Amino acid sequence: MRALVYHGPGLKALEERPQPQLTQTGDALVRVTRTTLCGTDLHILQGDVATCLPGTILGHEGVGVVESVGSGVSRFHKGDRVLISCISACGRCPACRRGMYSHCATGGWILGNTIDGTQADWVRIPHADTSLYPIPEGSDEDALVMLSDILPTGFECGVLNGRVQPGSSVAIVGAGPIGLATLLTAQLYSPAQIILIDLDEHRLAIGKRFGATHTVHSGAGDAAAQVLALTNGQGVDTAIEAVGIAATFELCQNIVAAGGFIANIGVHGHPVELHLERLWSQNLTITTRLVDTVSTPLLLKTVLSGRIDATQLITHHFKLDQILEAYDTFARAADTKALKVIVTT
Repeated sequence: MRALVYHGPGLKALEERPQPQLTQTGDALVRVTRTTLCGTDLHILQGDVATCLPGTILGHEGVGVVESVGSGVSRFHKGDRVLISCISACGRCPACRRGMYSHCATGGWILGNTIDGTQADWVRIPHADTSLYPIPEGSDEDALVMLSDILPTGFECGVLNGRVQPGSSVAIVGAGPIGLATLLTAQLYSPAQIILIDLDEHRLAIGKRFGATHTVHSGAGDAAAQVLALTNGQGVDTAIEAVGIAATFELCQNIVAAGGFIANIGVHGHPVELHLERLWSQNLTITTRLVDTVSTPLLLKTVLSGRIDATQLITHHFKLDQILEAYDTFARAADTKALKVIVTT
């Protein structure tokens, strides 16, 4: 089969690999029909994710068709069309019983990280009964790929952790795909202000179209002052970091109101500063999270009903044979105007 293989920082190749086999009774073998690229894949290629070893097939998102299942799988059968969750969950360990699937004792974020992932013709899915979701007949499968990771991540790590509420003020720092997914899902809670901050005017314009009440271009170095001006000098109730670099985490610290929330989404490959010398007295809550995908059933209903149009996040389509071109397009988003790309097999 064809597969996109990681060979160390900065190195990847489209190669022929053996088709995966079932190894555990709870496994399913899925023929991938659509997958996508994630900012986390770029972090892996930058060497920021030490758990992903050279030789691993990348990718943790997609939809496909079940080819075969282990003897312990009861919910899925050959021929079923399924959504692949980026998080594999046994559903039984202490972490899973707490709804913290990302820290499953035998799962979590393993696809495209510690085991072979979805950027291939086939993928083995552990804990299939609790890591796959049936796709309703006639669904837009491009849209459903956005439910593998990006929409649950924005919703859980940003909106829910940030305690977004009706009438509150929210700043999203970073207007990339994950920031825009956070913007779409934040509107489910009717905040009064959603301020989107980025260096890219094109992405800010998209954010305005997606529902941001205000946009702030951070290139001039006065983003914090602009946000404070928009909030009567108070700052925002929720500041969501959706980039994963020190400068954007620092900006969140500069714009959050007393009693507010800083919700980190970004994958940080380097240390950041926490300014407790001025924040110690501000009654803040700072949250981190790896998506648990507990919200996937809810978001699936929301997307299927049309309440969220996930296809807005998709800008490019490629075939699997073109995946190296897809990576180049995705990595040069400022030039190519890419958000999410769909790769079909």
